[in-house]
Amino acid sequence: MRGAGESRGNILGTMPVNRLVITMSAPIMLSMLISAVYNLVDSIYVAQVSDLDFLALSYAYPVQLMMVACCTGVGVGFNATFAQRLGEGKGEEANRVACHGFLFYGLCWLLFLAFALWGAPLFFRLSTDNPVVARAGVEYLTVCCGASIGMCMQFLTERLLQTTGHPSGFMIVQGSGALLNIVLDPLFIFVFDMGVTGAAVATVIGQISGACIGFFLLWRIRGEFALSFRGFRPQTGISRELLSIAAPAVVMQSLSSFMSLGLNQLFTPWSQTAVFVLGVYFKIQTFVFMPIFGVSNGLLPIASYNYGARAPARIRGAVRFSLTLSAGVGAAGTVLLALAADPLLRYCFQAGEEAAAMGGPALTMTALAFPVGAVSIILSAAFQAMGRSGLSLLVSLLRQIVLLLPIAAWFLRTAPDLVWLSFLCAEVLACLTAVGLYLRVIRPRIRALETAGDGERA
Repeated sequence: MRGAGESRGNILGTMPVNRLVITMSAPIMLSMLISAVYNLVDSIYVAQVSDLDFLALSYAYPVQLMMVACCTGVGVGFNATFAQRLGEGKGEEANRVACHGFLFYGLCWLLFLAFALWGAPLFFRLSTDNPVVARAGVEYLTVCCGASIGMCMQFLTERLLQTTGHPSGFMIVQGSGALLNIVLDPLFIFVFDMGVTGAAVATVIGQISGACIGFFLLWRIRGEFALSFRGFRPQTGISRELLSIAAPAVVMQSLSSFMSLGLNQLFTPWSQTAVFVLGVYFKIQTFVFMPIFGVSNGLLPIASYNYGARAPARIRGAVRFSLTLSAGVGAAGTVLLALAADPLLRYCFQAGEEAAAMGGPALTMTALAFPVGAVSIILSAAFQAMGRSGLSLLVSLLRQIVLLLPIAAWFLRTAPDLVWLSFLCAEVLACLTAVGLYLRVIRPRIRALETAGDGERA
Protein backbone atom coordinates (compact mmCIF):
# COMPACT_ATOMS: atom_id res chain seq x y z
CA MET A 1 0.00 0.00 0.00
CA ARG A 2 1.26 3.49 -0.77
CA GLY A 3 0.61 6.43 1.54
CA ALA A 4 -0.76 9.57 0.06
CA GLY A 5 2.39 11.39 1.04
CA GLU A 6 4.49 8.87 -0.89
CA SER A 7 2.57 8.77 -4.14
CA ARG A 8 2.74 12.51 -4.72
CA GLY A 9 3.64 15.73 -2.96
CA ASN A 10 1.04 16.07 -0.21
CA ILE A 11 -0.40 19.59 -0.24
CA LEU A 12 0.01 19.71 3.55
CA GLY A 13 3.75 20.07 3.01
CA THR A 14 3.97 21.87 -0.33
CA MET A 15 1.17 24.42 -0.80
CA PRO A 16 1.73 28.02 0.42
CA VAL A 17 0.53 28.21 4.00
CA ASN A 18 -2.19 30.88 3.76
CA ARG A 19 -3.66 29.25 0.69
CA LEU A 20 -3.38 25.84 2.37
CA VAL A 21 -5.33 26.96 5.45
CA ILE A 22 -8.11 28.26 3.21
CA THR A 23 -7.99 25.16 1.00
CA MET A 24 -8.23 22.83 4.00
CA SER A 25 -10.69 24.93 5.98
CA ALA A 26 -13.09 26.33 3.37
CA PRO A 27 -14.76 23.01 2.47
CA ILE A 28 -15.06 22.15 6.17
CA MET A 29 -16.43 25.59 6.99
CA LEU A 30 -18.96 25.35 4.17
CA SER A 31 -20.04 21.84 5.10
CA MET A 32 -20.35 22.80 8.77
CA LEU A 33 -22.40 25.84 7.80
CA ILE A 34 -24.68 23.59 5.79
CA SER A 35 -24.89 21.31 8.82
CA ALA A 36 -25.78 24.33 10.97
CA VAL A 37 -28.46 25.24 8.45
CA TYR A 38 -30.16 21.87 8.70
CA ASN A 39 -29.95 21.93 12.51
CA LEU A 40 -31.59 25.35 12.42
CA VAL A 41 -34.16 24.18 9.87
CA ASP A 42 -34.99 21.22 12.16
CA SER A 43 -35.61 23.64 15.00
CA ILE A 44 -37.62 26.11 12.94
CA TYR A 45 -39.86 23.38 11.55
CA VAL A 46 -40.36 21.82 14.98
CA ALA A 47 -41.09 25.26 16.48
CA GLN A 48 -43.96 25.53 13.97
CA VAL A 49 -45.44 22.32 15.44
CA SER A 50 -45.41 23.48 19.07
CA ASP A 51 -43.36 25.28 21.71
CA LEU A 52 -43.23 22.07 23.77
CA ASP A 53 -41.65 20.15 20.91
CA PHE A 54 -39.01 22.88 20.57
CA LEU A 55 -38.35 22.62 24.31
CA ALA A 56 -37.85 18.86 23.83
CA LEU A 57 -35.16 19.63 21.24
CA SER A 58 -33.58 22.13 23.63
CA TYR A 59 -33.35 19.52 26.37
CA ALA A 60 -32.07 16.90 23.88
CA TYR A 61 -29.37 19.26 22.61
CA PRO A 62 -26.74 18.34 25.24
CA VAL A 63 -27.00 14.67 24.24
CA GLN A 64 -26.54 15.52 20.57
CA LEU A 65 -23.53 17.63 21.54
CA MET A 66 -22.13 14.66 23.45
CA MET A 67 -22.45 12.42 20.39
CA VAL A 68 -20.71 14.97 18.20
CA ALA A 69 -18.07 15.39 20.93
CA CYS A 70 -17.23 11.69 20.91
CA CYS A 71 -16.98 11.55 17.12
CA THR A 72 -15.05 14.82 16.89
CA GLY A 73 -12.66 13.83 19.68
CA VAL A 74 -11.90 10.48 18.09
CA GLY A 75 -11.42 12.37 14.82
CA VAL A 76 -8.88 14.68 16.46
CA GLY A 77 -6.84 11.72 17.69
CA PHE A 78 -7.19 9.95 14.36
CA ASN A 79 -6.31 13.06 12.31
CA ALA A 80 -3.21 13.86 14.33
CA THR A 81 -1.93 10.26 14.36
CA PHE A 82 -2.75 9.57 10.71
CA ALA A 83 -1.37 12.89 9.43
CA GLN A 84 1.89 12.49 11.35
CA ARG A 85 2.45 9.04 9.79
CA LEU A 86 1.87 10.52 6.34
CA GLY A 87 4.24 13.40 7.10
CA GLU A 88 6.91 10.90 8.13
CA GLY A 89 6.34 8.87 4.94
CA LYS A 90 5.19 5.76 6.83
CA GLY A 91 2.46 4.51 4.52
CA GLU A 92 1.93 1.07 6.06
CA GLU A 93 1.60 2.51 9.55
CA ALA A 94 -0.84 5.12 8.19
CA ASN A 95 -2.99 2.25 6.88
CA ARG A 96 -2.98 0.59 10.29
CA VAL A 97 -4.06 3.87 11.90
CA ALA A 98 -6.92 4.09 9.37
CA CYS A 99 -8.07 0.59 10.32
CA HIS A 100 -8.05 1.57 13.99
CA GLY A 101 -10.23 4.53 13.02
CA PHE A 102 -12.93 2.16 11.82
CA LEU A 103 -12.65 0.22 15.08
CA PHE A 104 -13.01 3.25 17.33
CA TYR A 105 -15.91 4.77 15.38
CA GLY A 106 -17.69 1.42 15.50
CA LEU A 107 -17.33 1.46 19.28
CA CYS A 108 -18.77 4.99 19.36
CA TRP A 109 -21.89 3.77 17.57
CA LEU A 110 -22.35 0.89 20.05
CA LEU A 111 -22.14 3.41 22.89
CA PHE A 112 -24.80 5.63 21.30
CA LEU A 113 -27.02 2.60 20.62
CA ALA A 114 -26.83 1.59 24.29
CA PHE A 115 -27.94 5.09 25.30
CA ALA A 116 -30.86 4.93 22.86
CA LEU A 117 -32.04 1.66 24.39
CA TRP A 118 -31.57 2.41 28.08
CA GLY A 119 -30.44 6.00 28.71
CA ALA A 120 -32.86 8.30 26.87
CA PRO A 121 -35.94 7.73 29.11
CA LEU A 122 -33.88 8.23 32.27
CA PHE A 123 -32.29 11.39 30.87
CA PHE A 124 -35.67 13.04 30.23
CA ARG A 125 -37.11 11.93 33.57
CA LEU A 126 -34.25 13.86 35.17
CA SER A 127 -34.55 16.85 32.82
CA THR A 128 -38.24 17.79 32.90
CA ASP A 129 -41.51 17.10 34.71
CA ASN A 130 -43.58 17.78 31.58
CA PRO A 131 -44.68 14.41 30.15
CA VAL A 132 -45.33 15.84 26.65
CA VAL A 133 -41.83 17.28 26.43
CA ALA A 134 -40.31 14.08 27.84
CA ARG A 135 -42.15 11.82 25.41
CA ALA A 136 -41.18 13.90 22.38
CA GLY A 137 -37.56 14.08 23.53
CA VAL A 138 -37.28 10.33 24.10
CA GLU A 139 -38.66 9.61 20.63
CA TYR A 140 -36.22 12.04 19.06
CA LEU A 141 -33.13 10.72 20.87
CA THR A 142 -34.05 7.08 20.34
CA VAL A 143 -33.93 7.53 16.58
CA CYS A 144 -30.91 9.87 16.49
CA CYS A 145 -28.78 7.75 18.82
CA GLY A 146 -29.89 4.30 17.74
CA ALA A 147 -29.31 4.93 14.02
CA SER A 148 -26.11 6.97 14.48
CA ILE A 149 -23.91 4.51 12.58
CA GLY A 150 -24.25 6.86 9.59
CA MET A 151 -22.93 9.80 11.61
CA CYS A 152 -19.96 7.77 12.89
CA MET A 153 -18.93 6.54 9.44
CA GLN A 154 -19.50 9.98 7.97
CA PHE A 155 -17.02 11.46 10.45
CA LEU A 156 -14.44 8.81 9.59
CA THR A 157 -14.67 9.16 5.81
CA GLU A 158 -14.53 12.96 6.09
CA ARG A 159 -11.28 12.83 8.03
CA LEU A 160 -9.68 10.24 5.78
CA LEU A 161 -10.44 12.39 2.76
CA GLN A 162 -9.25 15.56 4.46
CA THR A 163 -5.92 14.19 5.69
CA THR A 164 -5.02 12.49 2.41
CA GLY A 165 -5.18 15.88 0.72
CA HIS A 166 -8.81 15.93 -0.48
CA PRO A 167 -10.52 18.56 1.70
CA SER A 168 -13.30 19.03 -0.85
CA GLY A 169 -14.41 15.49 -0.02
CA PHE A 170 -15.25 16.71 3.49
CA MET A 171 -17.63 19.27 2.00
CA ILE A 172 -19.22 16.76 -0.37
CA VAL A 173 -19.79 14.16 2.35
CA GLN A 174 -21.26 16.41 4.99
CA GLY A 175 -22.93 18.85 2.61
CA SER A 176 -24.78 16.13 0.69
CA GLY A 177 -26.19 14.64 3.88
CA ALA A 178 -27.23 18.05 5.17
CA LEU A 179 -28.99 19.02 1.95
CA LEU A 180 -30.89 15.74 1.90
CA ASN A 181 -31.95 16.37 5.50
CA ILE A 182 -33.26 19.82 4.58
CA VAL A 183 -35.32 18.32 1.76
CA LEU A 184 -36.69 15.47 3.89
CA ASP A 185 -37.54 17.51 7.00
CA PRO A 186 -40.87 19.00 5.83
CA LEU A 187 -41.81 15.67 4.25
CA PHE A 188 -41.46 13.66 7.45
CA ILE A 189 -42.50 16.38 9.91
CA PHE A 190 -45.60 17.71 8.10
CA VAL A 191 -46.60 15.46 5.17
CA PHE A 192 -46.18 12.21 7.13
CA ASP A 193 -47.24 14.05 10.33
CA MET A 194 -44.36 12.54 12.36
CA GLY A 195 -43.44 15.75 14.21
CA VAL A 196 -40.23 15.54 16.25
CA THR A 197 -39.69 11.90 15.26
CA GLY A 198 -39.83 12.92 11.61
CA ALA A 199 -37.03 15.43 12.20
CA ALA A 200 -34.91 12.64 13.70
CA VAL A 201 -35.64 10.26 10.81
CA ALA A 202 -34.67 12.91 8.25
CA THR A 203 -31.42 13.54 10.15
CA VAL A 204 -30.26 9.91 10.25
CA ILE A 205 -31.17 9.33 6.58
CA GLY A 206 -29.01 12.32 5.68
CA GLN A 207 -26.13 11.00 7.78
CA ILE A 208 -26.27 7.50 6.29
CA SER A 209 -26.36 8.88 2.75
CA GLY A 210 -23.36 11.11 3.55
CA ALA A 211 -21.40 8.12 4.83
CA CYS A 212 -22.17 6.12 1.67
CA ILE A 213 -20.92 9.00 -0.49
CA GLY A 214 -17.80 9.17 1.69
CA PHE A 215 -17.01 5.49 1.08
CA PHE A 216 -17.50 6.01 -2.64
CA LEU A 217 -15.04 8.93 -2.64
CA LEU A 218 -12.47 6.85 -0.73
CA TRP A 219 -12.83 4.14 -3.37
CA ARG A 220 -12.21 6.79 -6.04
CA ILE A 221 -8.82 7.72 -4.53
CA ARG A 222 -7.70 4.13 -3.93
CA GLY A 223 -4.73 4.73 -6.26
CA GLU A 224 -3.40 7.32 -3.82
CA PHE A 225 -4.40 5.66 -0.58
CA ALA A 226 -5.46 2.04 -0.89
CA LEU A 227 -7.03 1.19 2.46
CA SER A 228 -6.56 -2.49 3.31
CA PHE A 229 -7.81 -4.55 6.28
CA ARG A 230 -5.73 -7.58 5.35
CA GLY A 231 -4.13 -9.01 8.47
CA PHE A 232 -5.48 -6.22 10.66
CA ARG A 233 -5.24 -6.73 14.40
CA PRO A 234 -5.79 -4.06 17.04
CA GLN A 235 -2.40 -2.85 18.26
CA THR A 236 -1.87 -1.54 21.76
CA GLY A 237 0.70 1.05 20.68
CA ILE A 238 -1.46 2.68 18.03
CA SER A 239 -4.57 2.48 20.20
CA ARG A 240 -2.76 4.10 23.12
CA GLU A 241 -1.33 6.87 20.93
CA LEU A 242 -4.69 7.59 19.31
CA LEU A 243 -6.51 7.56 22.63
CA SER A 244 -3.92 9.77 24.32
CA ILE A 245 -4.91 12.53 21.88
CA ALA A 246 -8.56 11.57 21.45
CA ALA A 247 -9.52 11.19 25.11
CA PRO A 248 -8.73 14.79 26.12
CA ALA A 249 -10.34 15.95 22.87
CA VAL A 250 -13.52 13.96 23.62
CA VAL A 251 -13.66 15.44 27.11
CA MET A 252 -12.93 18.89 25.69
CA GLN A 253 -15.64 18.62 23.03
CA SER A 254 -18.14 17.15 25.49
CA LEU A 255 -17.79 20.19 27.70
CA SER A 256 -20.28 21.94 25.41
CA SER A 257 -22.81 19.30 26.40
CA PHE A 258 -22.16 19.74 30.11
CA MET A 259 -22.21 23.51 29.66
CA SER A 260 -25.62 23.37 27.98
CA LEU A 261 -26.95 20.98 30.60
CA GLY A 262 -25.56 23.09 33.45
CA LEU A 263 -26.98 26.33 32.08
CA ASN A 264 -30.37 24.69 31.57
CA GLN A 265 -30.38 23.66 35.23
CA LEU A 266 -29.33 27.14 36.36
CA PHE A 267 -31.88 28.95 34.18
CA THR A 268 -34.90 26.69 34.78
CA PRO A 269 -35.64 27.94 38.35
CA TRP A 270 -35.19 31.55 37.18
CA SER A 271 -37.27 31.51 33.99
CA GLN A 272 -38.64 28.99 31.50
CA THR A 273 -38.45 31.79 28.95
CA ALA A 274 -34.69 31.99 29.58
CA VAL A 275 -34.39 28.28 28.74
CA PHE A 276 -36.22 28.97 25.47
CA VAL A 277 -33.88 31.88 24.64
CA LEU A 278 -30.85 29.79 25.58
CA GLY A 279 -32.05 27.09 23.19
CA VAL A 280 -32.33 29.67 20.42
CA TYR A 281 -28.81 30.92 21.20
CA PHE A 282 -27.30 27.44 20.97
CA LYS A 283 -28.93 26.91 17.59
CA ILE A 284 -27.82 30.26 16.18
CA GLN A 285 -24.27 30.35 17.58
CA THR A 286 -23.38 27.29 15.50
CA PHE A 287 -23.37 29.58 12.44
CA VAL A 288 -20.39 31.38 13.97
CA PHE A 289 -18.57 28.63 15.83
CA MET A 290 -18.94 25.98 13.11
CA PRO A 291 -16.81 28.00 10.64
CA ILE A 292 -14.29 28.68 13.41
CA PHE A 293 -14.13 24.98 14.22
CA GLY A 294 -13.77 24.42 10.49
CA VAL A 295 -10.60 26.53 10.53
CA SER A 296 -9.31 24.69 13.60
CA ASN A 297 -10.03 21.33 11.94
CA GLY A 298 -8.16 22.53 8.87
CA LEU A 299 -5.23 23.72 10.98
CA LEU A 300 -4.87 20.44 12.90
CA PRO A 301 -3.61 18.18 10.08
CA ILE A 302 -1.49 21.03 8.66
CA ALA A 303 0.34 21.58 11.95
CA SER A 304 0.59 17.83 12.69
CA TYR A 305 1.95 17.01 9.24
CA ASN A 306 4.54 19.79 9.32
CA TYR A 307 5.51 18.90 12.89
CA GLY A 308 6.30 15.41 11.64
CA ALA A 309 8.05 16.89 8.59
CA ARG A 310 10.06 19.37 10.77
CA ALA A 311 8.82 22.53 9.07
CA PRO A 312 8.48 25.14 11.87
CA ALA A 313 7.94 28.12 9.57
CA ARG A 314 4.88 26.46 8.06
CA ILE A 315 3.47 25.72 11.52
CA ARG A 316 3.89 29.33 12.65
CA GLY A 317 2.39 30.71 9.46
CA ALA A 318 -0.60 28.36 9.64
CA VAL A 319 -1.35 29.26 13.26
CA ARG A 320 -1.00 32.99 12.63
CA PHE A 321 -3.27 33.02 9.58
CA SER A 322 -5.83 30.75 11.28
CA LEU A 323 -6.03 33.16 14.22
CA THR A 324 -6.63 36.13 11.92
CA LEU A 325 -9.25 34.31 9.87
CA SER A 326 -11.16 32.95 12.87
CA ALA A 327 -11.17 36.22 14.80
CA GLY A 328 -12.58 37.91 11.70
CA VAL A 329 -15.34 35.33 11.46
CA GLY A 330 -16.14 35.83 15.15
CA ALA A 331 -16.31 39.62 14.79
CA ALA A 332 -18.60 39.35 11.76
CA GLY A 333 -20.82 36.97 13.73
CA THR A 334 -21.09 39.47 16.56
CA VAL A 335 -22.30 42.21 14.24
CA LEU A 336 -24.74 40.02 12.32
CA LEU A 337 -26.35 38.45 15.38
CA ALA A 338 -26.76 41.83 17.06
CA LEU A 339 -28.59 43.10 13.97
CA ALA A 340 -30.68 39.98 13.35
CA ALA A 341 -31.58 38.89 16.90
CA ASP A 342 -35.10 40.31 17.03
CA PRO A 343 -36.37 39.13 13.61
CA LEU A 344 -34.88 35.67 14.18
CA LEU A 345 -36.73 35.32 17.46
CA ARG A 346 -40.06 36.65 16.19
CA TYR A 347 -40.31 35.15 12.72
CA CYS A 348 -38.16 32.00 12.79
CA PHE A 349 -38.75 30.73 16.32
CA GLN A 350 -42.24 32.18 16.84
CA ALA A 351 -41.14 33.82 20.11
CA GLY A 352 -43.83 35.52 22.13
CA GLU A 353 -43.55 39.05 23.48
CA GLU A 354 -41.81 37.98 26.70
CA ALA A 355 -39.25 35.80 24.89
CA ALA A 356 -38.60 38.47 22.24
CA ALA A 357 -38.12 41.18 24.89
CA MET A 358 -35.60 39.03 26.77
CA GLY A 359 -33.99 37.45 23.72
CA GLY A 360 -32.95 40.53 21.77
CA PRO A 361 -30.59 41.98 24.41
CA ALA A 362 -29.57 38.46 25.51
CA LEU A 363 -28.38 37.37 22.06
CA THR A 364 -26.53 40.67 21.58
CA MET A 365 -24.63 40.20 24.84
CA THR A 366 -23.71 36.58 24.12
CA ALA A 367 -22.46 37.54 20.66
CA LEU A 368 -19.72 39.73 22.15
CA ALA A 369 -17.85 36.56 23.13
CA PHE A 370 -17.46 35.22 19.57
CA PRO A 371 -14.12 36.78 18.46
CA VAL A 372 -12.50 36.13 21.86
CA GLY A 373 -13.60 32.49 21.83
CA ALA A 374 -12.20 32.12 18.30
CA VAL A 375 -8.66 32.79 19.56
CA SER A 376 -8.96 30.12 22.26
CA ILE A 377 -10.32 27.56 19.78
CA ILE A 378 -7.45 28.04 17.31
CA LEU A 379 -4.78 27.92 20.02
CA SER A 380 -6.41 24.74 21.35
CA ALA A 381 -6.02 23.14 17.91
CA ALA A 382 -2.34 24.13 17.95
CA PHE A 383 -1.94 22.47 21.37
CA GLN A 384 -3.48 19.25 20.02
CA ALA A 385 -1.36 19.22 16.87
CA MET A 386 1.84 19.64 18.89
CA GLY A 387 1.03 16.77 21.24
CA ARG A 388 -0.21 18.86 24.19
CA SER A 389 -3.88 17.94 24.22
CA GLY A 390 -4.01 18.42 27.98
CA LEU A 391 -3.54 22.16 27.50
CA SER A 392 -6.39 22.21 25.03
CA LEU A 393 -8.57 20.46 27.57
CA LEU A 394 -7.63 22.98 30.25
CA VAL A 395 -8.60 25.95 28.07
CA SER A 396 -11.94 24.37 27.17
CA LEU A 397 -12.65 23.57 30.82
CA LEU A 398 -12.07 27.20 31.69
CA ARG A 399 -14.22 28.49 28.80
CA GLN A 400 -17.23 26.26 29.27
CA ILE A 401 -17.35 24.93 32.83
CA VAL A 402 -14.89 26.20 35.43
CA LEU A 403 -15.41 29.89 34.67
CA LEU A 404 -18.72 30.08 32.82
CA LEU A 405 -21.05 28.26 35.22
CA PRO A 406 -19.92 30.00 38.44
CA ILE A 407 -19.98 33.39 36.70
CA ALA A 408 -23.50 32.68 35.39
CA ALA A 409 -24.62 31.59 38.88
CA TRP A 410 -23.16 34.81 40.34
CA PHE A 411 -24.97 36.96 37.78
CA LEU A 412 -28.27 35.15 38.47
CA ARG A 413 -27.95 36.01 42.16
CA THR A 414 -26.84 39.61 41.71
CA ALA A 415 -27.99 40.91 38.30
CA PRO A 416 -30.07 38.30 36.43
CA ASP A 417 -30.69 40.45 33.37
CA LEU A 418 -26.92 40.58 32.76
CA VAL A 419 -26.36 36.84 33.07
CA TRP A 420 -25.77 36.65 29.31
CA LEU A 421 -22.49 38.55 29.77
CA SER A 422 -21.10 35.49 31.58
CA PHE A 423 -20.12 34.08 28.16
CA LEU A 424 -17.90 37.11 27.44
CA CYS A 425 -16.34 37.13 30.92
CA ALA A 426 -15.44 33.45 30.75
CA GLU A 427 -14.04 33.74 27.20
CA VAL A 428 -11.76 36.69 28.07
CA LEU A 429 -10.22 34.94 31.07
CA ALA A 430 -9.79 31.66 29.18
CA CYS A 431 -8.24 33.43 26.18
CA LEU A 432 -5.62 35.13 28.34
CA THR A 433 -4.72 31.72 29.75
CA ALA A 434 -4.48 30.16 26.26
CA VAL A 435 -2.20 32.89 24.96
CA GLY A 436 0.11 32.52 27.97
CA LEU A 437 0.31 28.74 27.53
CA TYR A 438 1.05 29.05 23.83
CA LEU A 439 3.91 31.48 24.43
CA ARG A 440 5.36 29.41 27.25
CA VAL A 441 4.93 25.86 25.93
CA ILE A 442 4.27 25.69 22.19
CA ARG A 443 6.50 28.45 20.85
CA PRO A 444 9.64 26.82 22.39
CA ARG A 445 8.69 23.52 20.71
CA ILE A 446 8.54 25.21 17.33
CA ARG A 447 11.88 26.86 17.96
CA ALA A 448 13.33 23.46 18.90
CA LEU A 449 12.45 22.18 15.42
CA GLU A 450 14.54 24.98 13.93
CA THR A 451 17.50 24.07 16.15
CA ALA A 452 17.19 20.39 15.20
CA GLY A 453 17.03 21.33 11.52
CA ASP A 454 20.17 23.45 11.81
CA GLY A 455 21.97 20.55 13.49
CA GLU A 456 20.98 18.11 10.74
CA ARG A 457 22.17 20.51 8.01
CA ALA A 458 25.49 20.96 9.84
